Amino acid sequence: MTSLQRFHLVLADVVLVVHAAFVAFVIVGLLLIWMGWLRRWAFVRNFWFRAAHLAAIGVVAAESLAGFVCPLTTWEDRLRLLAGGELRYQESFIEHWLHRVMFFDFNENVFTIIYLAFFLAVVLSLWLVTPRRSGRFRTR
Repeated sequence: MTSLQRFHLVLADVVLVVHAAFVAFVIVGLLLIWMGWLRRWAFVRNFWFRAAHLAAIGVVAAESLAGFVCPLTTWEDRLRLLAGGELRYQESFIEHWLHRVMFFDFNENVFTIIYLAFFLAVVLSLWLVTPRRSGRFRTR
């Protein structure tokens, strides 16, 4: 393997870790919002956290409805091809374990339904656990 191929492989792993962090933000974010509501944690009402969370799942749901493949998946696949990775089980440690956790072999429609249901749960949480702007934006 050349140094350029190793570089592409490292970049592919970085994209995969970013992808996993994005997924974790969406899933754990909703769990934290509900737990924080029950436990009265102030940060779960932070306007910017909630806006970023809604935008994140909104993009995923919109991509799925439009039939787009996630750009992070596309970039990772392209980088792995540039690294010379054509055989499926010549992956790195990070790729091996994160792919097992993040990717499932289901029909596209199943994922679209899951993404839309999760989006609706996030919207519902906006209504039930109302975000608040920071003090300097409030009118008195």
